[in-house]
Amino acid sequence: MGNLKIENQAMMFAFLSRAAIEAAGEDGREAIQKGMIRYGKERGTRMAERARKNGDPVALWTNQAYGEWKPDYEGQMEFGMLRNEPTYQTYIAKCAWCDAWKKYDILEYGREYCVHVDEAVYEGFNCGAACTALTTAMSWGGERCDFDWGLPVSREELAKIGEKKAELAGSAMRDFDFHTAHIYNAIVDTLVECFGEDAKPMVQRAVADYIELFGEDAYDVLMEFDPDEF
Repeated sequence: MGNLKIENQAMMFAFLSRAAIEAAGEDGREAIQKGMIRYGKERGTRMAERARKNGDPVALWTNQAYGEWKPDYEGQMEFGMLRNEPTYQTYIAKCAWCDAWKKYDILEYGREYCVHVDEAVYEGFNCGAACTALTTAMSWGGERCDFDWGLPVSREELAKIGEKKAELAGSAMRDFDFHTAHIYNAIVDTLVECFGEDAKPMVQRAVADYIELFGEDAYDVLMEFDPDEF
């Protein structure tokens, strides 16, 4: 397992978001959202490909079973199920990303992460439904993040989620070295596509901020990212 944590990914994104928005205003914000949609769809597509490779269907229950991350430690996150039918609904009541942005007083920019990421991951997984936010996200001032996944999950499928997670034994997970590098690459590539050479100082500023907070080693590991890692 890698050494980076959720906080690393959260802050890498927030620094890129701040640099882009302060340099390019609403165009910067739009580029950041394009990058987040790209990141989310790539993650969801990867999850679906992994399920297929294992001979599993692309369905809501496998979307839940093939999740690619877990909290850094017990109690860092609080989430669960609200109901399983007629549509599957879940909640997040404590969020490590939101906590990181508040800790470093960058919530204004970090919360851009929350606008599209969940629905983008789900869209990339492509199991025939959309993820809909039912409440205002905590990072945008809400009390809890509630989601409707658009399809039911039967009691039998709920049991299969647990069984599949046990069978996978963490093999579907990717550490936050990978996730931090993935979000860095997705956002940077999008900024370059949107702004060309003008993206360079945005990225340089974000990288400098990240290194100042976490050190050179925490940045160097991002250069080892392999988007085809399975």
